[in-house]
This record gives sequence, C-alpha cells and structure tokens, in this order.
Amino acid sequence: MIDTTLSLVTNLVRGAADPLTGSVTDYDSLFELIGDARFVLLGEASHGTHEFYRERARITQRLIRDKGFNAIAIEGDWPDAYRVNRYVQGDNADPDAVQALAGFKRFPAWMWRNADILDFVGWLRTFNDALDSPKRIGFYGLDLYSLHASMERVLRYLDEIDPEAARRARLRYACFDNFGDDPQTYGYAAGLGLRPSCEAEAISQLIDLQHCALRYARMDGLGALERFFDAEQNAHVVKDAEEYYRTMFHESVSSWNLRDQHMKETLSALSDYLDFRQSSSKIVIWAHNSHVGDARATQMGRAGEWNIGQLIRENYGEECRNIGFTTYSGTVTAASAWDSPAERKQVSPARSDSYEGLFHQVGIPAFSLVLKGDSHVADGLREPMLERAIGVVYRPTSELASHYFQASLSNQFDAIIHFDQTRAVEPLEPIGTFAFGEPAETFPSGI
Repeated sequence: MIDTTLSLVTNLVRGAADPLTGSVTDYDSLFELIGDARFVLLGEASHGTHEFYRERARITQRLIRDKGFNAIAIEGDWPDAYRVNRYVQGDNADPDAVQALAGFKRFPAWMWRNADILDFVGWLRTFNDALDSPKRIGFYGLDLYSLHASMERVLRYLDEIDPEAARRARLRYACFDNFGDDPQTYGYAAGLGLRPSCEAEAISQLIDLQHCALRYARMDGLGALERFFDAEQNAHVVKDAEEYYRTMFHESVSSWNLRDQHMKETLSALSDYLDFRQSSSKIVIWAHNSHVGDARATQMGRAGEWNIGQLIRENYGEECRNIGFTTYSGTVTAASAWDSPAERKQVSPARSDSYEGLFHQVGIPAFSLVLKGDSHVADGLREPMLERAIGVVYRPTSELASHYFQASLSNQFDAIIHFDQTRAVEPLEPIGTFAFGEPAETFPSGI
C-alpha cells in the first residue's frame, strides 16, 4: 500500500477496533459475529505465545458457558488429546491435569504442555464435574503424526473386546515393524520405493474395524460407543499417517494437503459423533493461523495448498467463523531448528509493510477487529500485504524468507485479534530432548 492509503486504512482500523481491557465485555462484538455458528476456528500467529493461548481459553470458556459449545478440537495428536479428554470427563486414573497432559511428549511438547493449557484443562475438569456425564465438554486432537501410538491404541482396544480381531490387526500392523519407531524412516523407504508400503494393511485394518462397528457398539451402551469411536479414529490416523509419511518426501504441498484433509475429516467425524450422542455439535478449533485462515487468500493457496479453514468454509458456510491472532513484537517460545531445545526468543518488530506493522500504527495495545460485515474496514484490509507466521521454529535472521507470506486478510479471516506486545508461553518443564516428531516440511517454517 502507498503511504496515504496505509494512513487511511490505519484510521479505519482505529475507528472500528474494540480495545481489549480484560473486562467481561471484551469480545462482545466478536460474539455477535459468531452468532449461531457451530464451528469457531481460533488461530495463533505462533506456537509459543502466551497471549494467544490465554485469550483462546477465555473465548472458549465463554463459548461453552454462553453458546453451548461442547468440544474443543486442537492441532494435536488424537491419542494424546484423548487422554486429556478422559481426564476432563472424569474417566481415567490421571490424578491431575499435569499427568493428563503427559502424553504430549514429541517435539514440540511445549505446544500443549504449557502453563496456559494446564490452567484451561483444570478449568474444564471443574466445569465438567458439575455436569451429568453425557453433557460434559470434550477435548480432542485433529492431527495425524501419532502413527505408532495410534496403532497401540487400536491393538489395546481389540485385545479387550475381540482377541481374534486383535491377532489380525497385529499381523497387519507388523508391516511397520521393519522401520523402527521413527515414522519418517518408513516414509523415506516406502515413499522412494526402497521397501513395499504398508498402505493396504492400514486400509484393511480400518475396514475390518468398521465392519464390526455395530457388534462392538452394542456391548455396553454409550461407554462402548465412546471406546469404539476412539479406536476407529486411531485406525483412521494410522491409514492417513501412512499416506502422509509416504508422500512427504515427494512434495510438501501434497503432504500439507493430506494433513489438513485429515484434520477436516476428523472434525466432521467428531461432529457426527456428538450429533448422535448429545443431539448437537458445537466445536471450537485451536490451530495455527496457517491452518485456520482460508488458504485461498494466501500465496500458499495460490501454490496449490488448502487448509482446514478453507475446507470448513466450503463445507459449512455460515456455520463457521475463522478468527486469527497477530502480534507486533515481544518474546516467543520456539526452537532454532527441528528437534532442538525450546528457547525464549525475541520477536523482531514486524515489518512496516505487513499487517502487523499496520496494526502497530493503530496505537491500541490490544484489540479485536471484526472484518466480516464491515465493508469499509474489510475492503481496506483486502489488498494483499505481508503477514507473519512463526511456527515451532523461529529464525529471526532470515525472517522475511522464513516467516512472511502474502495474504488478503479480509478474505482469510472473519475477525482478527491483535496484541502489540506479547510474551513467550511457559513450558511445564525445560525441554532438551524430544521424541520423534513431525517433519519440517511446511512454509512458513515449522507450522
């Protein structure tokens, strides 16, 4: 934007922004925008910023209390999140929220093992304790990296309910045994044709499980239905993770699209399950802006990527709201390279030719801004500008190449929440080593 246009847009934003003061009236305009939507996607501009986690929790608590939302779905692995789900519903042996979060071991563990998530999980358990069991709020994972953990969950379920089916499943999943514990080793060997793939075995196991669905679900009422749903989703993860790891060494766009397609399909399955069990589904999604914002409005979308924000908009239309978060400067918890220790890093002041730089010029420390329905502000923020995305890896020395991309903000999000100065999220413990984790195959870095 030229300077005069930028000044005009800055004034438009200043006039339309709702300052955030920590009062109970924060986000009133945002909740008017949300209305009767069934899916609210809450983003983050980094995976390590305290304010993003804190405010997502505040908004989610209000969605649960005031609008009847009954599930949170996160950019995390299904089995790890499901352990938290069991804890918040009073259905497992974990003595506290710290232990319930112990499943999040792989890099980057701080994404979900941090002080803000700990506080939210504790709040959710207390909230649920006052509800009858069928009405309790759930906590679920949408991601697909848990290849081996999900196989273990399927086998454990079948060992308890159908030993003969468990034997068949072990024979199928034994295909992966030759590749060790790192799914990237499998992806490399199978993707490049060095070893036969396990695609047929993963698909066959999912189909076998689904063929037994009615019999398994009849064994113990709603309890059996819940356990089957968990097992089925883990079998889905195995099938999709196999394809993802096999594809990632060919083309990053394909693997990105497979991942977000899996997240959307998991969300749809969760919605159908809650519609059946609780007669309705209203779900909050927590993920990075790069997943939550509509990919069609970004340079990644023009390169062929899609994401869950786009897919939900295409499938559910006015039933969803996409909300992004931005920051100008501060600190962030991030790594310098993949599988490196978490560090508290200084976030460089945003570029003046970026949306974040524009919001800094507005001069309001923290604000929410509704874009949908306000034609003047929306039109002013529709022209493509740079937008910053910090994943789990942050490289300030190559920030323009590593962390900025072109986007049309008004087409990407229905609303934006901006904090001019932010601070790093607090991990629950110092992290020096990590379990095998997701590959750094996306742009911007490590999302």
